[in-house]
Amino acid sequence: VQLVESGGGLVQPGGSLRLSCAASGFTFSSYDMNWYRQGPGKGRGLVAGITSVGGLTKYADSVKGRFAISRGNVKNTVYLQMNSLKPEDTAVYYCNAVYLRTYWGQGTQVTVSS
Repeated sequence: VQLVESGGGLVQPGGSLRLSCAASGFTFSSYDMNWYRQGPGKGRGLVAGITSVGGLTKYADSVKGRFAISRGNVKNTVYLQMNSLKPEDTAVYYCNAVYLRTYWGQGTQVTVSS
């Protein structure tokens, strides 16, 4: 089983990034997919989630209206489009899959700074 995140990096405030998480080794379409993040000195918290059935989405209040989660069940990939980025969005972003088991990716660093 693998969850491989990509797309992180350094961006200026107000900029955008698109994170991707490529999944393999399990039935991706059956799993709810989530993005979590862990900022410096903080715990890991849910950023956004999308269900396996219906593609229902949920977001942390702090990112509503700025971030969008989507999934491609053909490519076994989940995405996080991040717009209007703020310095407080700086964190390691983790991909998470939940159904019969829970899987985690290794994380990708996002730094928002001028």
